[in-house]
Amino acid sequence: MNQPHRTPHDVLESSDFKKLVKQRWSVSLVLTFTMLAVYFGFLLLVAFNKEVLATRIGEYTTLAIPVGLGIILFAWLLTGIYVFWANNKYDSSVENLKNKIQ
Repeated sequence: MNQPHRTPHDVLESSDFKKLVKQRWSVSLVLTFTMLAVYFGFLLLVAFNKEVLATRIGEYTTLAIPVGLGIILFAWLLTGIYVFWANNKYDSSVENLKNKIQ
């Protein structure tokens, strides 16, 4: 185990802190690019094959409605994944680093 750090500067230069920053960026970028892929996929579908979204799935509804709702729900799911990760992994790691300063 690493020896306790005495100053904030020591913590900022520690491998634990750098690892934590790298993990946060990795999780954030994966979730961001996943959501961007879904949004751009939808936009490309609208731009190049809007007939698919115009397909009727009922008397009054087209496929665009459930696809749009699915995109919104997917964004909520990704937010939930981030919150779960932050609450169970990130926050405890931040607390450990804070304790090293005190």
